[in-house]
Amino acid sequence: MTRIAVTGATGHIGGRVASELAHRGHSLRLIVRDAARAPQLPGAEIAVATYGDGDAVEKALAGVDVAFMVSAHESAERVSEHLSFVAAATRAGVRHIVYTSFVGAGHAAGFTLARDHGATEDAIRDSGLGYTFLRDNFYLDLLPHFADENGVIRGPSGNGVTAAVARADVADAAVAVLEHPEQHHDTIYELTGGEALTLGDIARRASVTTGRRFTFINETLDEAYASRAHYGAPDWQVEAWVSTYTAIADGELAHITDDVRRLTGHEPRTLEDVLN
Repeated sequence: MTRIAVTGATGHIGGRVASELAHRGHSLRLIVRDAARAPQLPGAEIAVATYGDGDAVEKALAGVDVAFMVSAHESAERVSEHLSFVAAATRAGVRHIVYTSFVGAGHAAGFTLARDHGATEDAIRDSGLGYTFLRDNFYLDLLPHFADENGVIRGPSGNGVTAAVARADVADAAVAVLEHPEQHHDTIYELTGGEALTLGDIARRASVTTGRRFTFINETLDEAYASRAHYGAPDWQVEAWVSTYTAIADGELAHITDDVRRLTGHEPRTLEDVLN
């Protein structure tokens, strides 16, 4: 039986993937930072490691055939942590990595964090391991949370659209790949929703669905930087926040694919589905 490692098992996507695979009878090893928070699943082993601790990752991945690598939390060190994980997976003898990447991943991406994903994809390819990249659009269920305490979503996205995808659809797609990784060897999927929405669309529809009033304000670039200055965040973080909106404005997130349906057998969830 193929042994599967699942990272991020305490999070939304990794947790859903781990639960579904366990209940389908797969042999799992859950790699977590805190064993006390790991889900208790039938037949699942627990290993503790952080991406940046190569020795711990190598030990945690010993005997694993396929690793589901959920991208690490945003940080200035994320790329180096990812590269450490990939190197450790190679040393441990892992054969295949399924990685949650981002639409348009690459060094020229307008969304700055997609450049991190591009660097990670390059490292996985260069490692010689088999790979499947799940390039996700923005998460549909998180977009309303871009709003401030007054329900205002603000940023320089204009009339640009994003084919945002539900996190549950990403998890379902990952399960489909992890069950039969040999069918998805060295393959890239772009996981999107079934429609492309402006942030104004999202504000209006979220208002109807939740009963909370949401609005969208289109900022200029100068206004976007000014409205985020009070957070005192490092420059890379502010650039990431602002480029979220400029990437939408520039059309980088507009493309719709049928990869969710092809992998999962069901249509992508809608904004109403994830908010209800």
